[in-house]
Amino acid sequence: MKLIKSHFLLFIMLFAVAVLPACKAKKPVIKPAAVVYPPDPQPVQKETPPAPAPQQETPPPPPPPAKPDYNFSNIQFEFNSGILKTDSYPILDKAAAEMKKDLSVKFVLNGNASAEGTYDHNMALSIERANSVKLYLVNTGIPANILSVKGYGESKPIADNSTEEGRVLNRRVEIKQQ
Repeated sequence: MKLIKSHFLLFIMLFAVAVLPACKAKKPVIKPAAVVYPPDPQPVQKETPPAPAPQQETPPPPPPPAKPDYNFSNIQFEFNSGILKTDSYPILDKAAAEMKKDLSVKFVLNGNASAEGTYDHNMALSIERANSVKLYLVNTGIPANILSVKGYGESKPIADNSTEEGRVLNRRVEIKQQ
């Protein structure tokens, strides 16, 4: 049995040595540029003065780019977790696109929780949620230094915490311009 194991390990190592170089990225093939020769000279003809071009009106300048829309809301989370709901991904993608328009603007990510659980747990959960949004935005190309995180726990509800619908709305992160 030992003999089989040692030969099998040797076989695996030889196989890896033979196959792994084939997995390296291939270098692109660069084709030489085609040589372009100048056209044969044409016989010189008598030049006639060009007719004056009619005056054209200059087109109006393009309108200034639209100001970024920093109204981001409805970033929702699963119960008792910092995991984003899949419904929040399009909102965060839109937020990242708007943030990329002007990278000099700083933002604060306000994490919130519903009123279920202890004060300390909800505060930690709201910070975890804000960090989850920050990680998502940084992965889309937003610089981390323009994003700050703040947790509010259950202190800033936007809906009634006595109903499940209200608690779902309170499990959120708001993105505000600083």
